[in-house]
Amino acid sequence: MPQQPLTDVVRVAVHAPDTIDRAGLVSFFQHDRRLSEISSTQDADVTVVAVDTVDTSALDLLRGLCNRPDARFVVVVGRRWHAEVSAAVDCGVRAVLWRDSFTPPVFARTLMAVAHGGGSFPPALLGTLMEQVQRIHREVLTPHGLTASGVSHREVDVLRLLAEGRELAEIAQKLSYSERTVKYTLYGLMKRLQLRNRAQAVSYAIRSGLI
Repeated sequence: MPQQPLTDVVRVAVHAPDTIDRAGLVSFFQHDRRLSEISSTQDADVTVVAVDTVDTSALDLLRGLCNRPDARFVVVVGRRWHAEVSAAVDCGVRAVLWRDSFTPPVFARTLMAVAHGGGSFPPALLGTLMEQVQRIHREVLTPHGLTASGVSHREVDVLRLLAEGRELAEIAQKLSYSERTVKYTLYGLMKRLQLRNRAQAVSYAIRSGLI
């Protein structure tokens, strides 16, 4: 029986400082039929980047390799980490592997996980990331009444009631606001997030997990 063609193969681009490092990384997954090497980082589902040290120059390298907002990087680090973990995440880093402590099966699993929206960080870096997120919440978001999504608690309340089919007058009564305040809150949110109408605002809230 003829073999069925593979579907949903993950396209992987590899960027390494020299050909030997690159060949070594490619050899880790080249026989895995779920993964396929490509040369273009712009077209890759996942881009593997090997560096000795993660610092500001390494983050600049990541930004230059792919300018897509949905870029996903797996960084293989040789020595040290000298950058904000949250800044690396902002650059598209979704997984970090220490060069001397992973195996081909772990590498392949990490690539698959990142391609499908997952991530993986060493415990120490994950702990640092959680501390940074907590600090941002405490020092930046909470004083301004914002959530991690940049949406205020008042806006979330309005969106939740709007999703229930409530009219603005009902929402105002429920939240003990004036109808004018509810309209201003909703308009400000829609303008800030470039949402065209109330239906799109509700859809955004659901997709983002706000309600």
